[in-house]
Amino acid sequence: MKILIVSDTHRRHDNLIEILECMQPIDMLIHLGDAEGEEDYIEVLAGCPVEIIAGNNDFFSDLPREKSLQLGKYRVLLTHGHYYGVNMGIAEIEEEAAARKYDIVMFGHTHRPIIDYGKEGVIALNPGSISYPRQEGRKPSCILMEIDKDGEAHFEIIYL
Repeated sequence: MKILIVSDTHRRHDNLIEILECMQPIDMLIHLGDAEGEEDYIEVLAGCPVEIIAGNNDFFSDLPREKSLQLGKYRVLLTHGHYYGVNMGIAEIEEEAAARKYDIVMFGHTHRPIIDYGKEGVIALNPGSISYPRQEGRKPSCILMEIDKDGEAHFEIIYL
């Protein structure tokens, strides 16, 4: 299973279109918030099942703030992250995910990519931003998650 994880597109889709073209076929697209009303357009672009949650800039949105998914053997929490103070660090979001018995927590908001195998036994993933990166070098980023034939998940930060 091949899953593309993005966040913080903020109504700019050129890089999303490019990465989708490069990564096809994918089995699922996960968008971790700040689609800013472009959810339907993103679903059409993806051409596969899409999970989208609300971010702090998704004003007047009916999108859920959080969502639980089962991806293979992994119980996954999707959240934008701003309610967990992720700009100050990821300890709180990892502790919350562990307390709620999640294996993986996926979040955005910081515009900085991270793959962290935390002390709490939770894998924390942030794809960064495909539109407005903030990490050193400012390269647009996303994460490719692949679940192999043995059911194990593998993650890679992809830079444009």
